[in-house]
Amino acid sequence: MANQNPSSIPSSDPETAQASPTTCTCFSANVIVQKVKTNLVLRSKWSELNGAMGDLGTYIPIVLALTLAKNLNLGTTLIFTGIYNIITGAIYGVPMPVQPMKAISAAALSDPGFGVPEIMAAGILTGGLLLFLGVTGLMQLVYKMIPLCVVRGIQLAQGLSFAFTAVKYVRKIQDLPKSKVLGDRHWLGLDGLVLAIVCVCFIVIVNGAGDKDQGRNEHEGVTRKRTSRVRKIIFSLPSAFIVFVLGVVLAFIRRHEVVHEIKFGPSSIEVVKFSREAWKKGFIKGTIPQLPLSILNSVIAVCKLSSDLFPGKDFSATSVSVTVGLMNLVGSWFGAMPCCHGAGGLAGQYKFGGRSGACVALLGVAKLVLGLVLGTSLAHILMQFPVGILGVLLLFAGIELAVCCRDMNTKEDSFVMLICTTVSLVGSSAGLGFLCGMIIYVLLKLRNWTKDKPFSTIWVHKSSEQL
Repeated sequence: MANQNPSSIPSSDPETAQASPTTCTCFSANVIVQKVKTNLVLRSKWSELNGAMGDLGTYIPIVLALTLAKNLNLGTTLIFTGIYNIITGAIYGVPMPVQPMKAISAAALSDPGFGVPEIMAAGILTGGLLLFLGVTGLMQLVYKMIPLCVVRGIQLAQGLSFAFTAVKYVRKIQDLPKSKVLGDRHWLGLDGLVLAIVCVCFIVIVNGAGDKDQGRNEHEGVTRKRTSRVRKIIFSLPSAFIVFVLGVVLAFIRRHEVVHEIKFGPSSIEVVKFSREAWKKGFIKGTIPQLPLSILNSVIAVCKLSSDLFPGKDFSATSVSVTVGLMNLVGSWFGAMPCCHGAGGLAGQYKFGGRSGACVALLGVAKLVLGLVLGTSLAHILMQFPVGILGVLLLFAGIELAVCCRDMNTKEDSFVMLICTTVSLVGSSAGLGFLCGMIIYVLLKLRNWTKDKPFSTIWVHKSSEQL
């Protein structure tokens, strides 16, 4: 009887007992490997490469400024952020950006006493708090509680802030290490207004407004075929990549002596030494202003935006919070710039064609190679890079992020979004804008709950009933 029913054989057999975990482990490993391969598949080589340039408008100015003003180890930062790019691309399968933490960067550039130990202490403490919020599930709870119109307000404020900064980069001569404006930019020259305007026009011609169905409504016939062929070639050009390469070429032309200043080999990676004062100052001046921005823009807004741009790829606030936390708990001990994800970087990379994790993985490999080959000496080249071109890349990233807020169709949602945006921009604080947006949102819900009747009317009505 037992032989006729093999399924009734008990699982106490040693071979059977050992086979099950092995099979399960292999299956799990195969699933993970297959998912990584899927996430790193190139949808289009040129589009993904072009999309990788969409985040450089924010990355280069901040990292370069901290390298020159605070002696940040650029080589170490490139190596760690390159690894972060590759890992996040493999995990998420979308162009998840890795950007410097802006509030910490602003604190460092504005305070002469806020050095590398304070920067790294702020990054470690911010990362630890984000990891705690993610592991405990509190971040997911916050994500569910915050209404979409408030998130859109933060996104719109960030997008417009990027756009304003971009226009400033184009119009004014910048001293990035000191974050100062040196005067009006000249029309002509290798970093002039004409160059920036030509780059803007070129990107608009190639990318348009991001329409997917360009050139479908042309007339029939041979002319249509020829025109479509020409349009297809033009629209497939990697505009951002071409503009960035142009900037690199111009950097060498502007000062060809920079070639002799390049030293090959990676920078030495050392553990940062912290004092008690560095931890204290890093927390007060870095972590406290950075934490609201990281929660709102690096986690909540990124999750909302990814679900908009990539339907079916909905990421939990828990996972995003954990990855941001782990990045900083590892790299900041060795002097790598504190990093986070950002809705602006995601929008910018999407704008220029990034559609998969391969987009940021390519960028990560490039950072890793530059960090290992050139190290900190890369700063000499970046110093000569036309700031106007950086402004052009940043402009389109900001506009794309702002355009994502167009789904606020009701006047009530638009009202909350614009209040949140206005306060964030004027007060220069995403946290303050979020607080005001939430207060207005709750007041409007209370108003609807009372059926648009003033509180005085309700009180009088109840009093008359009691009499």
